[in-house]
Amino acid sequence: MVEEILSDIYKIEVPLPGNPLKALNSYLIKGAGRNLLIDTGFNQAECREALFKGLKMLGADLEQTDIFITHLHADHCGLVTSLANEKSVVYCGEIDAERINWSLSPTYWAENLAFTSSYGFPLQEFSKSMLKHPGQKYSPDREQAFHTVRENDVIEVGDYRFVCLETPGHTPGHICLYEPDRKILISGDHILEDITPNITMFLRGLSDPLGQYLKSLDKVDRMDISLVLPGHRRLISDVHKRVAELKQHYDQRLNEVLNILNKGRMSAYQVASQITWDLTYAAWEQFPLEQRWFATGEAISHLEHLRLKNRVRRFQNQEKLLFELIA
Repeated sequence: MVEEILSDIYKIEVPLPGNPLKALNSYLIKGAGRNLLIDTGFNQAECREALFKGLKMLGADLEQTDIFITHLHADHCGLVTSLANEKSVVYCGEIDAERINWSLSPTYWAENLAFTSSYGFPLQEFSKSMLKHPGQKYSPDREQAFHTVRENDVIEVGDYRFVCLETPGHTPGHICLYEPDRKILISGDHILEDITPNITMFLRGLSDPLGQYLKSLDKVDRMDISLVLPGHRRLISDVHKRVAELKQHYDQRLNEVLNILNKGRMSAYQVASQITWDLTYAAWEQFPLEQRWFATGEAISHLEHLRLKNRVRRFQNQEKLLFELIA
């Protein structure tokens, strides 16, 4: 489905089959000389068909189209190498650009699995189904040369002037685009309307991703924004209301983690199994392993944030890391 959002800004809805996110919002900004495509979908047939069909409907020539990747997750960058050509400029934040290319190496998944295993995740179970994980299965098929961007870099497309805004948290190098004249924010997964972004902690990432995410929310909350174009689901007209809702959600989740630890010391995996998740499964054991992996990563980010706030302590028990409340 293709929808015109504003003059020369179009949303192409890219389906994500079998994924709880349902679809990706890819945005095309048309210019007289060059176009800009923001985010791509998974490297899989259904995404490729929908995206290329949308681009064709809009008359977007790939040889005249540059690409902006908001962050490293495969649902946002998977098709980048299928779209890019010799004339393309492919923008991405430096940290996430490096990790996109690193994720093509088997060591990326092995090291991240070992890291999560130290927090209690049953590595022996997950390794058997690793190829089912969409982040690995539907990633780009080769390394991509990126033009890296940072805070306050400007990308001009047609009548629009987008300023890069570093918003670490959801990923270490997540970047949004802000158009100050129209007060538009293209937010990637930093701010979503109907769902909360997954804030996880994995190897070689941020030391406090949740803390960084909350700071990034405050950063956006101080800005003059009339419309948010997110990476998934509905557009957002009241960003300040949504920021307040997101902050309340993570505050409630932190309190829930503290209440779980009232039962005694446990691993992040054990904490994750007791968190109230917005998923349609009757029991933790029914969660697909990849969802348990994401849930554990989010539990780690909350526990490490609480540790840095001196609310919990972390200690080694044989090969596993455990957490307990500080009295």
